[in-house]
Amino acid sequence: MVAKERNYDVGKDEAMLAEKVIMASYLQKLESAKKEGKKVCYTFVPGSLIELLHCFDIVPVWPEVLGLQMGLRKISDDYIEVAENAGYSDDICSYVKSSVGMFLKGNIGPYGNKIPEPDFLFLVNSQCFTFMKWWEILRKTFNCPIVTINLPYRHHGITTKDEIKYGVKQIEKVVIPQLEEMTGIKFDMDRLKGELALSREMEEDVASIFQAGKNIPCPVDGLFQALYYIGPINTYFRGTQEGVDFYKLVRKVVEKRVAAGEGPMTPFGKMKEQKYRLAVDCGITWDHFKEYSKIFYDEGAITVASTYTKVGGLYHSTEFSHDPDEPFESMIRQNMTNYANHTIEDRIKIMEHYINDYHCDGYMIGSIKSCKSFSAGLLTMMNELEKRTGISGAFFEMDMMDSRYFSEANVRTRIDSYLRMIDAKRKGA
Repeated sequence: MVAKERNYDVGKDEAMLAEKVIMASYLQKLESAKKEGKKVCYTFVPGSLIELLHCFDIVPVWPEVLGLQMGLRKISDDYIEVAENAGYSDDICSYVKSSVGMFLKGNIGPYGNKIPEPDFLFLVNSQCFTFMKWWEILRKTFNCPIVTINLPYRHHGITTKDEIKYGVKQIEKVVIPQLEEMTGIKFDMDRLKGELALSREMEEDVASIFQAGKNIPCPVDGLFQALYYIGPINTYFRGTQEGVDFYKLVRKVVEKRVAAGEGPMTPFGKMKEQKYRLAVDCGITWDHFKEYSKIFYDEGAITVASTYTKVGGLYHSTEFSHDPDEPFESMIRQNMTNYANHTIEDRIKIMEHYINDYHCDGYMIGSIKSCKSFSAGLLTMMNELEKRTGISGAFFEMDMMDSRYFSEANVRTRIDSYLRMIDAKRKGA
């Protein structure tokens, strides 16, 4: 299966083009991994312990990233159909089905190249309850072991010392011995601390980039553009000098726009007029990424903050950043505070923070049809946010990459109606 040729560089700024280059260098690392005798593991964006994997020269693969790339190239429906024909329900996460379809089609990835099969699977079991079943499928498919860390859900909105100790003990007593045995490489604490220091430097820059959304006009789109910016830190490049250099560039580009009073670059040109400032709690429809973003552009609506860009970490602040002085503790803490591992009350507080501190005119809640973890409790969130902020939100439905559940006309109508409501309230005021 060959991806359709499209121009993906239209409307990208200097940092977004640099992201394309750095991610291409990861694909080269992945392609040469087996030849160089390195182990390949499959893992997830939420719950990634990439710095630890680096210490063992392991090259990871992220199946959900491959899935979103299928969506961007409009080939995800083909993979989903293969999985459903094999008996997987249409209610199952479309990331999972695109992943299964890829395996059933010979493990051919979204770029038309064969993805290396895993030597093992690495699962940090928190955030999404689908992950464990997904990994059971992969274990049966590739007949390989699973290395697992089990972390608790943040039931009370806090991470306790005992929970941190529970996670740290698993790293020390289970994970590191297994990785040493599989790779033949002895764990090096100094190397890990060095990587975590680089991770923290990256996280400080990323926090600054996201916080720039508070500016008027907003210099960075907190959803559509930020998804490009967030890629390297959520995948291979956290804890690397390449990652540090990339985020220095992104920060420079964003700060330049702040100084010039400019909006972000989009596929449709610079966003000059920003009529509406919105916070968004929803995923993205990857297979209609351009059409979806154009709805906002046409209306002059800028997403100043979003929650979907926080699935790999709450990078709008450095509160949960990695710390080389507490290597294992900070890794566990950071993983337990990814967005999907928060309670509904915590998620409400995060959105309330965005609405108030990012000077929002409104907020949008998007239900993802096949993502139960992200979509649970959304109407409760809407009702509570309206009580706390005095602002009503908009609600619409779609899916990450299954085109059967996205209607551009329907989503455009929902968004248009909501923005007209904001207009009416402004007129009344």
